[in-house]
Amino acid sequence: MGVIICQTCEKTIEHFDEEKVTTLYATCNTCTCSKDHKEK
Repeated sequence: MGVIICQTCEKTIEHFDEEKVTTLYATCNTCTCSKDHKEK
């Protein structure tokens, strides 16, 4: 089982099937704090 987590707000975006446990980081489309981090 794998998980994709938003790197700015740390909410779970999606789960996917994988042979081993995997955590990937991305930025969610609805995350307003990602704009704040990019401007700084």
